Amino acid sequence: MNKQSIALSEEPRRQVEQLVSKGVAPARQIAHAHILLKADSSEGGPNWTDEQIHEAFGVGISTIWRVRRRFLEHGLENALTRRRQPPRPEKRILNGKHEAYLIALSCGEKPPGRTRWSVRLLAHKMVEVGYVEQVGRETIRVTLKKMNFNRG
Repeated sequence: MNKQSIALSEEPRRQVEQLVSKGVAPARQIAHAHILLKADSSEGGPNWTDEQIHEAFGVGISTIWRVRRRFLEHGLENALTRRRQPPRPEKRILNGKHEAYLIALSCGEKPPGRTRWSVRLLAHKMVEVGYVEQVGRETIRVTLKKMNFNRG
């Protein structure tokens, strides 16, 4: 990893010092603020090495590198706050077509010997019919709850 030096000007330095001194922020944000303060190579800055920061605050070397890089590329605010994770539609097990089949299945004929569909029975039926390779009962429950659907 190529070490790039950061230099905090007066205003960002004041903001970061204020954040650390108040101590009323998420722990990750305070840790990133400590990293920025100690890695500061401007006049009057401590200019600590990554190893010194690692020893003092117990954060990983790669974390120090990422905070430094995010400060240089995107600025102070981005370096201090956590990035939002992008939505992962490929992780969804049930898409709209599967949800429609699930609702049709649960509205249709009751399983033999039962008074209504259970969440486990619906999950087994979805796999049995071949709509999905595997699906947990919690996925079925959350999908039905999302639809405000009552099985009984």
